[in-house]
Order: sequence, then C-alpha cells, then structure tokens
Amino acid sequence: MKRTLVSIAAKTEASQFNLKNYLEERTAAVNRALNEFLPRASTKPTTIHRAMRYSLFAGGKRMRPAVCLAAAEACGGSENAAMPLACAVECIHTYSLIHDDLPAMDNDDYRRGKLTNHKVFGEGIAVLAGDALLTQAFEIAAQARGWPRYSHREIILEIARASGSLQLIAGQVADVEGEGKKTSAQQLKYIHERKTSALLCCSVRLGGMSANCTPAQLKALTDFGYNVGLAFQIIDDILDVTQTSEQLGKTAGKDTATQKATYPSIAGLEKSRKIAKQLTDRAFASLRIFQGKAVALEALAEYLLKRDR
Repeated sequence: MKRTLVSIAAKTEASQFNLKNYLEERTAAVNRALNEFLPRASTKPTTIHRAMRYSLFAGGKRMRPAVCLAAAEACGGSENAAMPLACAVECIHTYSLIHDDLPAMDNDDYRRGKLTNHKVFGEGIAVLAGDALLTQAFEIAAQARGWPRYSHREIILEIARASGSLQLIAGQVADVEGEGKKTSAQQLKYIHERKTSALLCCSVRLGGMSANCTPAQLKALTDFGYNVGLAFQIIDDILDVTQTSEQLGKTAGKDTATQKATYPSIAGLEKSRKIAKQLTDRAFASLRIFQGKAVALEALAEYLLKRDR
C-alpha cells in the first residue's frame, strides 16, 4: 500500500511539473550546444555539413538529451557537465533516423513533417550524413572529462555499446529481417529493446554518470531508461495505427503497409496500451531512490505515455 501511495504522489508531482517550459529550455540549450559542436554549413565540403544540419535541426523533440540532462539533475549534477553527452546521443539518434528512412530500409519520404534527408540531398549524401553524425557523436563525447566513478574510457564504451551491433544496429537488423514474416512477441521485444530502449537507456545512464552517481542510482536510472524506452516504442506503434501522417509528421500506417511486426498487430491496441502503462509504472517505481529529486524524469515518463505524436 505504501508503494502505491508513493507512486501516486510521484505521478501527482510529475503532473504539476511544467514540462513544456522544461523541454523548451532544454531544447534551446541543446540546440545552441549542437550548433557549436558541429561544423558550420559553410565549411567545405558544404553539402555534407548542410545535410547533417538539415536532419539534426529538423525540429525533433530532443527527448534523449532531455532525459540525459534530467538524470544528471536528479543525481545532483550540472547541465554543463552532461551537455556533451546529451548532444552525442542526439547525433547518434539522428544518424539512425536518416538511415532508417532510406529506400533500402523503411523508404520514408517525411520525417518530423519535412522531407527526409535522402529526398533533399540524394541517397549517397544521406548515407554519408548519417555516417558523419555517428562519427561526430564520438568527437563530441570525447570532450566530456570523465568522473571519479566513471572514467573517460567508460563513457565512450557506454555510447559505443549502445549504438553498436549488439544493441541499436542489432534492433535495426532484426527489424529489417522481420518484415513480411510472422514475428513472435518475444522477437518483437528483442527489436524494441535494442532499436529504441538501448539508446534511451544509454542517455539516462550517461546523465547519471556525468553527475558521478552512485552504483545504486545508476541501477535505478538503468531500470527507468529500459522501461521508458520500451513504453516509448509501444506508444510509437500505437500512434502509427491511430494517427494521421499530418499529426505524426511522418508517414502513418507504414508499419501495417510493410507488414512490420508491432505491438498492436500482435497484442491488439488495448493490450498494447496496458503494457505501455505497466512499463511506465515500473519506470516511476525505479525513481523512488531519488526521494523527490527526479520530478523532471517522472514528468518525461508521463508525457511519453500520454503523447499523441
């Protein structure tokens, strides 16, 4: 009963937290930092730098940087210390979207309400823009100084593992190979754990590391990131079925058209919503260790469950 009351109290605080202002402020700060970290659009070769910036500044919600910065805050850290890691993760996320949208992958024409990178710059430049952003991420992360509990080496390893062939890329491979085939719930979970949850979990962990968090705090952040990441992708699957292309800013119904396995296609809409809520509840529960200092993370988790795009 006590746990239930704590959970309700946390959700109440999260509901009262001004997430809109928080996200606007963090997005502006992240955009300023990214603008400084990246080569200018006028830097030769200009085509690649324009392509990189086109997708990076296409109006994303900056959720991964936001949870990175919020995790640092929950652990008593500073935004300045976490910022290079938040920006590095956003570069990796954007690279993955550029490659996801390619004709050889999901073949999408729109992303965030704008033409996808390859529709503007061509497939070759889009591939290279993604490659460049992935590389840029490590250049940015290398500027983080490391902390007593988490060396510079550990920070780089954290990012490399989350974005490598066992996690982010593994999820994409399984997703591509599963198109048009009957996929089990277990296999779908494998895809979502790697394609979405891994990088979001990495973002939260990096935020904690930048604040030199304790091992117990890092475990709590890991549990939070894992559960929120899975919930995020399930909600994404639901929105693909229930929303229009205009609402989503990308092609709606694409998963169904390509016979891609999703939670709604396997479990149905109502059960999918129930699973997403259960995962979000677990995410809330994992934050009890922070004793009210993780309100921003709680608000972000609630937003991700209730979002409509």
